[in-house]
Amino acid sequence: MNSLAAPQLRFTPVVRDPDGPRELVLLGSTGSIGTQAIDIVLRNPDRFKVVALSAAGGRVELLAEQALRLGVHTVGVADPGAVPALREALAAKAAGRPLPEILAGPEAATELARTECHSVLNGITGSIGLGPTLAALRAGRVLVLANKESLIVGGPLVKAVAAPGQIVPVDSEHAALFQALAGGTRAEVRKLVVTASGGPFRGRTREQLAGVTVQDALAHPTWAMGPVVTINSATLVNKGLEVIEAHLLYDVPFDRIEVVVHPQSVVHSMVEFTDGSTLAQASPPDMRMPIALGLGWPDRVPDAAPGCDWTKAATWEFFPLDDEAFPAVALAREVGTLGGTAPAVFNAANEECVDAFLKGTLAFTQIVDTVAKVVAEHGIPASGTSLTVEDVLQAEDWARARARELAAG
Repeated sequence: MNSLAAPQLRFTPVVRDPDGPRELVLLGSTGSIGTQAIDIVLRNPDRFKVVALSAAGGRVELLAEQALRLGVHTVGVADPGAVPALREALAAKAAGRPLPEILAGPEAATELARTECHSVLNGITGSIGLGPTLAALRAGRVLVLANKESLIVGGPLVKAVAAPGQIVPVDSEHAALFQALAGGTRAEVRKLVVTASGGPFRGRTREQLAGVTVQDALAHPTWAMGPVVTINSATLVNKGLEVIEAHLLYDVPFDRIEVVVHPQSVVHSMVEFTDGSTLAQASPPDMRMPIALGLGWPDRVPDAAPGCDWTKAATWEFFPLDDEAFPAVALAREVGTLGGTAPAVFNAANEECVDAFLKGTLAFTQIVDTVAKVVAEHGIPASGTSLTVEDVLQAEDWARARARELAAG
């Protein structure tokens, strides 16, 4: 397939020791994706070696512990104010081990993404991951992409610099599509079917969603994720973002990307082919499997995560998406079709609305409603070959400010 993440095309980076452990840079190491990636690395020291880490700076004790245990040469922290505490934590835990170099500031992760290595795992949350994504691609690294927002807000920019096969997706849905697409050619693909758990509010009407609380929305039935991603799952904004991501990764038109609700979260996505056959990727809901696939591709990592237990009876259910109760996916299709800066506006406005909901100043159903208003006000987006990073950043700044105004009003 002629796409960014075609499984048939294997991008080969230049590495110092092709016979030694694969050298990795982990961005967002103290988050959910990062900590699970480190678990895989530590269980496979003959296959992987982490040379650099970055994190926002809110969990310096954990970052210091990770850096010393992995023996990295560089640690990046986005918050310069966290550096004194990080130095202190490193010194306290070093026990004679050499201390890593520290990079600090908003550009630390971008700088580390250029590090000489085989693969860069971008596990940062939010559109701030765009800089590191572009830096890793331009440096010729394999990009193991968990930061879907960077692809979504910077789609044309990312596509302009990524070689075929240079991006390996980590979202469980896109890792599933990545694997299932290997079963046929581009011409044989009829549709992509992206599964959604339905979140904690599956089956509720829009009226029943009006009074849900933050605690209700954070109680995801199958996945353990950070608060922003968990709220996005509850509103199904996350699924809307994944539809845009699937379009960008695999060059499949939006009208051939379907969303279906699958509460068990065992079938992670499916590809339907023109002969009527559907290939599905199934595994228990555990992010270590797609993370390991990304880190090890084109090889699989044995025992990365438990498989399905076929000796026990199980039922898998599939339901159509209720667009009236959960309008985020339909809105995302509109935004993706507009292209240009529209996805950046959608994503930035949503991040602000989620923050307002978590603070108790915006109702749950108002999250997507407010995002829709911001998108509508944005009008005709900047697009085409003239799109720049500055265009994206300016659109985001405007969307954040407007979303805050609407949420406060």
